[in-house]
Amino acid sequence: MVEHRLDEVFRALAHPTRRAMLADLAERERTVGQLGEPFAISIAAASKHVQVLERAGLVERTVAGRTHVCRLSPERIEEAYRWLARYERFWEERLDALEAELRRDDAPRRG
Repeated sequence: MVEHRLDEVFRALAHPTRRAMLADLAERERTVGQLGEPFAISIAAASKHVQVLERAGLVERTVAGRTHVCRLSPERIEEAYRWLARYERFWEERLDALEAELRRDDAPRRG
């Protein structure tokens, strides 16, 4: 079940507009129209992006009359972060090995 949710999260995060919308929501709540403004897209197009984010569990939307207010829902981001963190040691080891190799290559030139 968690893997399916991660699929939805990464699918939603694959689009730069949706990533920017999430960054905007990390600052404060926004209406769907406000989320679409920086991209010069229609409210309908912004709403479709928000729907993808909602299905992934990244955004919650409340409706007050004709106004749709969105807020960040961080639980799924946390799940994705925990999944990615499994690979942190792998990359740290690779970067440490690269640094050591670069220092070895650079050592004869200094002397």
